[in-house]
Amino acid sequence: MSGDILALTVRSVQISFMQTVLFDLDGTLIDHFSAIHSSIAYAQKALGLPESSYETVKATVGGSLPVTMGKLIGTEKVEAALPHFHDHFNRVMLKDVAILPGAEWLLETLHANGMQLAVFTNKYGEHARAVLEHLKLDRFLTLTLGAEDCPYRKPEPEFTQYIMDQLKADPQNTCLIGDSPFDAAAADVGNLPSYLVATGSHTHEALISGTPAVEVYQNLFELGAGVFNLDIPLIAHG
Repeated sequence: MSGDILALTVRSVQISFMQTVLFDLDGTLIDHFSAIHSSIAYAQKALGLPESSYETVKATVGGSLPVTMGKLIGTEKVEAALPHFHDHFNRVMLKDVAILPGAEWLLETLHANGMQLAVFTNKYGEHARAVLEHLKLDRFLTLTLGAEDCPYRKPEPEFTQYIMDQLKADPQNTCLIGDSPFDAAAADVGNLPSYLVATGSHTHEALISGTPAVEVYQNLFELGAGVFNLDIPLIAHG
């Protein structure tokens, strides 16, 4: 991102009371659904199962990979399918991934204004860190916490408490940004406000009606303006 865009944003930002912001990853900061879909289809094919469509996989993602796989192929087949998934995913995860619109702008701007930023995801922590480093988004983050970094998953309250402890964050000035009911629930069990974007597995209407989120936005540009009083950069209008 150019310095001109960042300067335009920083000049107009009004720093809110938020000091720590937790971000979900898939569907919030990055689009990784093609890699996830192809890896699930690869595992299904290896087990002789019907392959799920991209649309079905995208609508099912959430709650961790075993939960997603269980919904698609049955919980009794998950253990056999996971090695096949990982075999394919490890080969494509850095090739088939994109930064969602507004993600770099929002991370860069909040970081420049002294906020502590972290990724809080049910994606395997090792995968999450590799992807964020590849996309050069890790430079804005204090911590990336994912599955297998501890025994918990969103929306288990222990997982939310774990990341809060790691960051030494105060619930009074922390919020969570995500794209799914799992994210809103993970915030709710930690007494954190959540703000959602309809850029992942769920529609704007479903997120409004089915979650305790404070507000739901169409994308991260709208969220940055609505939650943090940021001027949307000119590039977003182009």
